[in-house]
Amino acid sequence: MKAFKAYDIRGVWGRDFDGDTVYRIGFHLPALLEAERVLVGYDCRESTPEIFDELSRGIMDSGAGVVEMGFATTPMVYYATAARGFDASVQITASHNSREYNGLKISRTGSLPVGYDTGLKQLEEMVMSRPVQPAAFRGDRVRIPGIREEYVSFLTGFLEDLSRLRIAVDCSNGMASLIAGDVLGKGPRFIFDTMDGRFPNHQPNPLDEENTRQLKQLVLEEGMDVGVIFDGDGDRVMFIDERGRFVRPDIMTAVLGLHYLSGAAERVLHDIRTSRGVIEFIERMGGRPFMWKVGHSHAKMKMREIGAVYGGELAGHYYFRDFYSCDSGMLAAVLALNILAERKEGGKGFADLVDSVNLYANSGEINFRTDDKASVMEALRIHFSSIEEPSAYYDFDGYRMEFPNWWFNVRPSNTEPYLRLVVEAADHGILSARLAEIRGIVLEKGGSEA
Repeated sequence: MKAFKAYDIRGVWGRDFDGDTVYRIGFHLPALLEAERVLVGYDCRESTPEIFDELSRGIMDSGAGVVEMGFATTPMVYYATAARGFDASVQITASHNSREYNGLKISRTGSLPVGYDTGLKQLEEMVMSRPVQPAAFRGDRVRIPGIREEYVSFLTGFLEDLSRLRIAVDCSNGMASLIAGDVLGKGPRFIFDTMDGRFPNHQPNPLDEENTRQLKQLVLEEGMDVGVIFDGDGDRVMFIDERGRFVRPDIMTAVLGLHYLSGAAERVLHDIRTSRGVIEFIERMGGRPFMWKVGHSHAKMKMREIGAVYGGELAGHYYFRDFYSCDSGMLAAVLALNILAERKEGGKGFADLVDSVNLYANSGEINFRTDDKASVMEALRIHFSSIEEPSAYYDFDGYRMEFPNWWFNVRPSNTEPYLRLVVEAADHGILSARLAEIRGIVLEKGGSEA
């Protein structure tokens, strides 16, 4: 089924999935997760009420109960799932996608994610093939009070004095609007902090720099020390420095080490696309970087497995042992702002910190379209390993091949005919040469740059 993805269920509402599909998901989910109650939160998209009604109807017809959170950021649902001991939860959201999309993020006991390899595939099979026979006793639907206030209190417990820091915050008309003011207080300058599932000011995807344009302008025009921007459901956060520059999210993985490490030899999880500068910065602080696969379900499982104190991804997800090894955009923002406030007290800025990490020329993530992903990946591997013996080679999530003065990661999209590429080099000359070489091989194999 088209809406069942690697990490969640997501697609264009009415095209990729519909009310009948959602009803069946609701009906079969309690059996899959052995849950008598299912916690459900939701975002502000226009299709959300209909999805909630169909999901709830399915859950109740199965005999299980629905515990409704109401409007929530995705991390609020993670918090409530773990803190209140639910065996199953669903957040109705399409995260950073545009208004016509919606979806379901599913978690089990302890807020462990349910991805395609850990339950979604089985759920898809149940939805497609198992009959729906309503239970003799229908489940009920109740509201759960106090979670928002409890979660805000949890977050403000980490907050330090930010009064001297000039902060601009863009909530993207998404779910961060629900809590940003209560967590960060009256000091910051907030924009687009009213929930509106039409996303009238810009798309709720801060990884696309076009969507940070208004925030950058505000930072520069009003002399802010930092800009903070959240995605649609509040699980991701990104930053703008005082020079109006977008800060690549893996760099913030290093910055957060200033809170967590301080010489402690703790594990820090990072994804396979992470800059060498980030890895070296973490090592200089005494941390032990651990490279792993891209994706929040992979990250959360590995965080628990290795006991990492925190972790970060190029997509702007940050995970915390203090938060059930889950991701929280607002917690990441609070910790980063604490760090920047302390630096300002010492006469130091955000941009200088970014530059101390961002030491290499980096391509960012580039997409190539190809109908033969495996062949192109193998051609790249053979070509570069025949020229020079790699100094390191990681063969998960595609692969990452490292050489003394450059490295690259290439990995296949799970759902589309794309290869995703990141290249990093000691300088821009080497980066340009290696990118040209890679492009040539992709084109020779019939691919194209997306």
